[in-house]
Amino acid sequence: MTQESTIKLFDDKKIRVHWDDESEEWYFSIVDIVGVLTESANPNNYWKVLKNRLLKEGSQLVTNCNQLKMQSRDGKYYKTDVADTEQVLRLIQSIPSPKAEPFKLWLARVGNERIEEIEDPEIGIDRLMEIYLRKGYSKEWVNQRLKSIEIRKELTDEWERRGVKKGQEYAILTDEITKAWSSLTTKQYKWLKDLKKENLRDHMTNLELVLNMLAEATTTEISKEKNPQTFDENKAIAKQGGTIAGNTRKEIEEKTGKPIISNLNAKQLENKDKKSK
Repeated sequence: MTQESTIKLFDDKKIRVHWDDESEEWYFSIVDIVGVLTESANPNNYWKVLKNRLLKEGSQLVTNCNQLKMQSRDGKYYKTDVADTEQVLRLIQSIPSPKAEPFKLWLARVGNERIEEIEDPEIGIDRLMEIYLRKGYSKEWVNQRLKSIEIRKELTDEWERRGVKKGQEYAILTDEITKAWSSLTTKQYKWLKDLKKENLRDHMTNLELVLNMLAEATTTEISKEKNPQTFDENKAIAKQGGTIAGNTRKEIEEKTGKPIISNLNAKQLENKDKKSK
């Protein structure tokens, strides 16, 4: 497992951050976050007291948090309590601080939006389009991306009908499709585009996105016809669907003389488009 440690700025103060390639998660130093939000002279002691209070309240945050060796101010590495993004958001809710209040308001707003979207899914689609447009994507690309979400949902619905388990099994089948059409595993593809937690599809070119949609839509149709009964049968079908899109990719590359798989991510694509105008 390759590991990457980095320092990120948060409100002009440093928070130690660690990226885990295997779990594909960011881990943040809890003591650093506590120090920033509380401005305590002794964040270690503050966290110790808070930890005891959370345990008494029955919170799983303390039980589930991990420890990683992180570099301290003296240059040495010590075991440090760390939290992933979800745990950090839970931690923020437990800290009575003016600096934490904006995060709490944001969490409340996001929670309210999710409830609205459950009651009316169209609201979620409209918000998603707005988010992509604010990020600088073209309307044409956004429409295509929304279509890819629909195709992906049809595929996962089909997998669910076939008894495929969410999580690891979905990831394995997705990897089979990606390898078959792009010749890269999902992880290799993300490495190529220098991505971590970001969604790979959000960083595909138009043609990459089209081929990925073709691979997933084809897999869905083959599955409906063949009615796979086991995970291995679903895996074989995933490979078949991806291979059909992979053959299309090779034909396009042969005709154009250019590779379709690109190392460009969304930000680079945006800059490229601006320069070409």
